[in-house]
Amino acid sequence: MPKSALITGITGQDGSYLAELLLSKGYEVHGTLRNTATSSRNHITHIADQIQLHECDLTSSQSVHNLIEQVRPAELYNLAAQSSVGSSWNAAAKTGDVTALGVARILEAIAQIDASTRFFQAGSSEIFGQSAEMPQRETTPLNPTNPYGIAKVYGHLLTSSFRQSRELFACSGILFNHESPRRGLQFVTRKITSTAARIKLGLETELRLGNLDARRDWGFAGDYVEAMWQMLQQETPEDYVLGTGVSVRVGDFVDLAFAELGLDPSDHVVVDPQFYRPVDSQIALADPSKAKRQLGWAPKTDLQQLVAMMVRHDLELARRQAA
Repeated sequence: MPKSALITGITGQDGSYLAELLLSKGYEVHGTLRNTATSSRNHITHIADQIQLHECDLTSSQSVHNLIEQVRPAELYNLAAQSSVGSSWNAAAKTGDVTALGVARILEAIAQIDASTRFFQAGSSEIFGQSAEMPQRETTPLNPTNPYGIAKVYGHLLTSSFRQSRELFACSGILFNHESPRRGLQFVTRKITSTAARIKLGLETELRLGNLDARRDWGFAGDYVEAMWQMLQQETPEDYVLGTGVSVRVGDFVDLAFAELGLDPSDHVVVDPQFYRPVDSQIALADPSKAKRQLGWAPKTDLQQLVAMMVRHDLELARRQAA
């Protein structure tokens, strides 16, 4: 009988890549949608006949409890969240209800229904915020600077608490920025590659961005979901920082994307103060040595390969839209 897995947020970037991975390993894959009638399924259309989808509201304890009782997953990956840092400033309460309290509702349901279910919480490097420690590792003090990061701290610490006090197999992956062609257009990397592709085709003329000197540790989402799975296959649950160990300027990402298209960014990129964050984590840099040492995990895709992948996808998408 195949092992069952439940992925909250299966229609998102990480959820769709994880679903593909688990299917390749013979799992029975279940996933959640906020609303089965209106939720976009673009990322999972190609595997729709291989997975089972369920409507679930993470702001409702009863909804979460009913689903976990129905599915009884061997593994549960919580990838659902209000995941935009920028949007979290305008929706702090919603971000807390889904991204923070949603974790509590899932953990409570697991503890009540079947404590043998293994739980993965998708954490974020935003929990470190304006960190004085460089690079950031599992023991780095937490100092979030935005509502999203604060909500992720709650989920991270609660996962640790249920692991210690309720003896659940529960662990957090502290994920640094990870991108792909499936990244939402509201995220800066996808905004860069999408707009650059449209400029190449003459559909747009400029790309407006905020702080080009902010530095991020960027990897490929398809690599990171492998670490999520590996974490739940260990003998004991632990938290792991997942990143590349390389910090890159937003401006450098821009340069790579425009170079891929034979464009000069100085002709098109405009720095616009409206896109600066109220408080920004200037430098994000992961120390993934624990994951490498204990999981044998390391990213396979370098930044240039990632940017090229995203640019090619967005160029083809822009061509289809323009046709």
